[in-house]
Amino acid sequence: MVCVGDEPMRRDTPGRMLRLLSLLQSRRAWSGAELAERLGVTERTLRRDIDRLRALDYPVIGTTGTNGGYRLTPGNNLPPLLLADDEALAVAVGLVYAASGSIAGIDDSSLRALVKLEQVLPSRLRPQLAALTGTTTAVANRDTAQVDPNVLAVLAACSREQEIISFDYYDRAGQPSSRRIEPHSLVTVHGLWYLLAYDPDRDDWRTFRVDRIHRPSRTHRPNTPRELPAPDAGSYLARSFATASYRYTARMTVQLSADAVRAGVFGPIPGDINDDGPDRCTVRLSADSPQLVTQYVAVIAALGAQFSLEAPDEITARLRRMGRRFTE
Repeated sequence: MVCVGDEPMRRDTPGRMLRLLSLLQSRRAWSGAELAERLGVTERTLRRDIDRLRALDYPVIGTTGTNGGYRLTPGNNLPPLLLADDEALAVAVGLVYAASGSIAGIDDSSLRALVKLEQVLPSRLRPQLAALTGTTTAVANRDTAQVDPNVLAVLAACSREQEIISFDYYDRAGQPSSRRIEPHSLVTVHGLWYLLAYDPDRDDWRTFRVDRIHRPSRTHRPNTPRELPAPDAGSYLARSFATASYRYTARMTVQLSADAVRAGVFGPIPGDINDDGPDRCTVRLSADSPQLVTQYVAVIAALGAQFSLEAPDEITARLRRMGRRFTE
């Protein structure tokens, strides 16, 4: 069941309980004082409302002590999900993308969920949702490695709750290893999912391709939050790509400034761009996929400036075939 709307109904007990349920769903734990203030009621009234939710089989637990309060725990049934207008539209867009995205086996489930969402939306949101779903199409890249949604869910939960997790990991060469890490966040780049985490065994931050993670296991042991050595996860991942070397690496010397090349390329590149002067830069492209390296060489070449290229034979052969197709 999905309820949409964000107007607190403080005088109406059913409405207030829905608001309370929405608050409990929005974060892991609340103190009684915070909930009472949000609802505009006394803590005694709050306790009665909590008891009413429990009588309806919602698993709300209370904790005592300095960090005491209330939180909604997993139960046997899926409770109503309360969404504000912008949240409902955001979910719809996400479902459209997921129906053709890189998460294995989730396309049919996403379409079914989208149909259910459309049925319960209030009339004021239907035109916006119709515009979004009627004019939005996500085209799947069938060459992109797909991830197991269950693996993704476990990693996301442990990242959010700052819980140590263990899993088996297969590197680029297919060699397995056992990892026990402190997850930070999930990032998607070029259609691939990555887990950013701190690895205590290696005393450093690491990125893991999610499609290479197998049998993740929750430890239910919290980890101490660590400061990421970058402004955000996306910046850290881009920096990691810039310094990493993969199976296929190409180097271009381009007669343009580094800023001009960055402005002409959409999104982060699988590599780095170094300024060699006001009108010259060096671009290093590195990836496990020869298609990806070839595509970015072609994009940079299309900027129209003179360039030289050093690349493996497989990359240059692909570029020659591409050139012949254009001349034909």
